[in-house]
Amino acid sequence: MGNLLNALKDKSGKKAGADFFIDFEKAEPTAEEQAVYDEVRAVLERSPGVLEELSGYRGAGESIRVAISHPKDEVEQAKAWDSVCPLVKKLKSFYDYSSEVEKMLPLILQELCQEDPCGTLERKQALARQCAEILSFVLKFDDLKMNTPAIQNDFSYYRRTLSRLKMQDPASDDSAVVNNEEANRMSLFYAYPTPMLRCVSEATTKFVSENKDIPIENTTTCLAMMSTICRIMAETPAYYERFTEKDTLQFCQRVMVASVILYDHVHLVGAFKKGAQIDMKCTIKVLKMHQSAGGAEGESFTNGLMNALRYTTKHLNDEDTPKAIKALLA
Repeated sequence: MGNLLNALKDKSGKKAGADFFIDFEKAEPTAEEQAVYDEVRAVLERSPGVLEELSGYRGAGESIRVAISHPKDEVEQAKAWDSVCPLVKKLKSFYDYSSEVEKMLPLILQELCQEDPCGTLERKQALARQCAEILSFVLKFDDLKMNTPAIQNDFSYYRRTLSRLKMQDPASDDSAVVNNEEANRMSLFYAYPTPMLRCVSEATTKFVSENKDIPIENTTTCLAMMSTICRIMAETPAYYERFTEKDTLQFCQRVMVASVILYDHVHLVGAFKKGAQIDMKCTIKVLKMHQSAGGAEGESFTNGLMNALRYTTKHLNDEDTPKAIKALLA
């Protein structure tokens, strides 16, 4: 616990010792963690499939374009409808999965924040790993969603067509792959630029407000520790050279940024003020440090995380945010 505690008190991480390391690759649950770990694992093990389906989403743009260009051609209308319905069914599966993910994060926070999170993060590394996996998934999902405009186009067409069909035959809503009520809820989800991040941000805020027996400082300290741990591991060769999987470095950077965002939403004054538990200058510098390492792909990855800090945090644009921090993110 000493190394983690020192790392929080000394945000530069210079006091972190040689054992300052959370095994995000191989941490296994203790008997104390097992029940929650198994429940979360049942949800998390489906996340690679969700990301694979989302990355392969191609949309029904051509069929929709032809149908709109020939509004009286019933054959083309039917083709477009038949093309878009399976895609909307897939979008509903993503939406349903977001609800499951949203329920898992409070379960983990309950375990990590009940007691002093500095000690808990070391003792419950498997749950810390799962927390990190949720945060990494969230940013991956939202990045793919933002780069797939076909989602909004397909869903807008589906809702317009469903409304028209319902006017012609009110019973058509019952046989639709997504009925009007469900479509309205999904529309709110997909209209948001980063829908998955919004879900977990709201879940974290709700967790803090509903669990009065857990000091809010425990939750913010836990998030600060997650960010600080990931930042030091990503900036220190002695740590990141121990990674055995090629994606772990980017994993740490995603978790570092997602933890900052959640901290900024939960903490009263946010992550950017002087005296915050997170060293934002070092955090941003770590992102830039690895920016050129992966060529164009590395540039795109870093820009995505920088944009997450720019546009999804709550307090960055407050008047009392230091100008130096704003300049680093300009």
